[in-house]
Amino acid sequence: MGHGTAAGHGTGTGRGAKAQGQGTVGLDPASVDRVARYSGFRPEIQGLRAVAVFMVVFYHIFLGRVSGGVDIFLLISAFFMTLSFVRKLEGGRPLQLGRYWLHTFKRLLPLAVITVLGTLVLTAIFFPPSRYQEVLDQSVATVTYTQNWELAFTQVDYYAADRSTASPLQHFWSLSVQGQVFLLWPLIFGLSWLIVKRTRLKVVPVLATAFSLVFVSSLVFSMITTTSQQEFAYFDTRTRLWEFALGSLLALAIPFLNPPQWLRVVLGWAGFISMILVGLVVDVQGAFPGWIALWPLLSAAAIMVAGQSNSPLGLDRIFASRALVKLGDASYALYLVHWPLLITYLVVRDRTQAGPISGVVLILMSLGLAIAATKFIERPLKKWKWPELTKPRMAGAVAVCLAVGLAPVLAWQGAIDNQVENAAMGPTVDNPGAYVLQPGFEFTGNAGAPALPLPGQLDRQSPNRGPSCPDDWNIPEVSQEQCTNATPEIQNPDRTILLIGNSHTEHWLDALRPLAEADNWRVVTYIGPGCFITSDQDQAFENCIPWLDGVDPLIDAVDPDLMVTTSTFTNSQVEYDRAGFVDRMQRYTDEGHRILGIRDIPRFDDWLIECAMDSGDPTDPECTGTHSMLGTPDPMQGMADENPLFSQIDLLDQVCPEQQCPASIGNVYVQRDGGHLTIPFTKSLAPVFAQRFTEAVESDGFDVPVQPDLPLPQDAEDTFDPTSDPTYF
Repeated sequence: MGHGTAAGHGTGTGRGAKAQGQGTVGLDPASVDRVARYSGFRPEIQGLRAVAVFMVVFYHIFLGRVSGGVDIFLLISAFFMTLSFVRKLEGGRPLQLGRYWLHTFKRLLPLAVITVLGTLVLTAIFFPPSRYQEVLDQSVATVTYTQNWELAFTQVDYYAADRSTASPLQHFWSLSVQGQVFLLWPLIFGLSWLIVKRTRLKVVPVLATAFSLVFVSSLVFSMITTTSQQEFAYFDTRTRLWEFALGSLLALAIPFLNPPQWLRVVLGWAGFISMILVGLVVDVQGAFPGWIALWPLLSAAAIMVAGQSNSPLGLDRIFASRALVKLGDASYALYLVHWPLLITYLVVRDRTQAGPISGVVLILMSLGLAIAATKFIERPLKKWKWPELTKPRMAGAVAVCLAVGLAPVLAWQGAIDNQVENAAMGPTVDNPGAYVLQPGFEFTGNAGAPALPLPGQLDRQSPNRGPSCPDDWNIPEVSQEQCTNATPEIQNPDRTILLIGNSHTEHWLDALRPLAEADNWRVVTYIGPGCFITSDQDQAFENCIPWLDGVDPLIDAVDPDLMVTTSTFTNSQVEYDRAGFVDRMQRYTDEGHRILGIRDIPRFDDWLIECAMDSGDPTDPECTGTHSMLGTPDPMQGMADENPLFSQIDLLDQVCPEQQCPASIGNVYVQRDGGHLTIPFTKSLAPVFAQRFTEAVESDGFDVPVQPDLPLPQDAEDTFDPTSDPTYF
């Protein structure tokens, strides 16, 4: 992973007397002594880096777990960076922050870019198209050192597809954190330099105070957020700063620590055993980066404090060996290449973990590639003096790396975007969707047409609910944020329909909209993702409480002719009731409101669309799901029979015909994830939806003047895409 302060072995780890004497000419003896304290090659730490990276590789490949080795890398990178800057400060040399930043990323980027390019090749050859967008997004995040934030926000996005554990670039999150710290830490050194210059305080105490503040504040923040939002906290730079700060504090303290030989031997071996055990004993990925991350970091710190014991029993005799030091030289490249190889193998073999033989092969392949990349790419570039002569040259080198890394990504993304722009957003003769379930339907399209939505359309499958409700509607402030006008082109509506509920209500919008437009009805939406029209105690998310508070004021303000909502609830096992829903619906009908309930659809833990896209066959029978609700009567039909103002429709036979839930129907994927309909499929349901809607509400006295004529569009140009109309934004 990281090599010292700039992914290299020379900076901060200078070998021999040259490093000790560097920058000391003209200094007084005391300053020379202070510089010397923070100089010298530490081969045992280079060996520690090798062991840490091997732990990461071994745990990833054989155990499918996180080892804590990455945290040790962060500690070591801050340790060497601090030694380097302290030597400059104590020696009175300029910090040259601009040059440092350019030098750092000139050294980091080449191997990172080559890894990204290699991963793109592996993705194009071996990965299913459903993975392309994820890899492209993460490629950009990788090259720009924002990968950790890409993963963090993907984890907490309600609608997001959380496939980060199978991403071949996921491991770059730690390099992104490291890159961000390489930008931040020099600013701390620069601020400390100003303080020292103006106050004549000593360098080390000032730095110790600064890094202690970072350590305490970041650790406290990390402990709090790990408890409340562990998935986000794991990738959050702020929760990791204390690990770097600990490395810096260790660098400042270690010259003053001189344990006796016997204690060095004990510290070294105790630290090594503890470091190996942490990944076996602790669920690192589930508990980190809170206080428990002190375990591997203090274990590594013990090895670093032990240093060179000069004892035949000391751990340093192994860690400072030529083999481990050489492996430490290639540790950055080894960290980079092992993960894409592992994930590609798992994708190709459709496995969750490598076996003993394949695991050994993967390690050997990773070692071979890492050693070759270090020898033929990293080392020659490090020795190439021409870019180092001026800052513009270094900036040019960085710019070239960025261009080389981003150009193929942007080109591929452009090709996908072009394909998506020309693809239908609704059913066509090639992709009829639920039209194939209508009696007498005959397929006349291209049997080889790709199924919709295309992989590049998957992140565009949340229905467009239109612009916010206008001010002249006088919507209460508590309701305004989630209130939208889904039919803004209808200025003088004959009736108002209120689509209200959570995302399982929202995904019926594109089936309702054609009927509303044909009858000049306004459709107002009030959607709270993950929320339920029940009670405060029934909500899983904090943002649902204010949403629920706005339900009644909104109903009073809009005074809808009909409210439409999902009326049953499902998880991956059963269809169930939610306390308070029926009572609330009964209260609304007692107040004179008409309600149309829509039976929920099955949810699945394993996404059928992923299965089909991964197999390359939308009709793969292995990608068909079943659910306990199939073949059972609609549990809300009884209320509809008894309450003249409550109607109910059930479209389960259209989503799961013959009590089976296929990944696709009529060459259209049914669900975009594990429980939400795709836009093309919802649109293909519009004719049946209109028919059953009409039958249900007219039986209760709600007149539907017109059922829209909805012939199957011939091609993509005939399909209506609401996102193409600027009035919807």
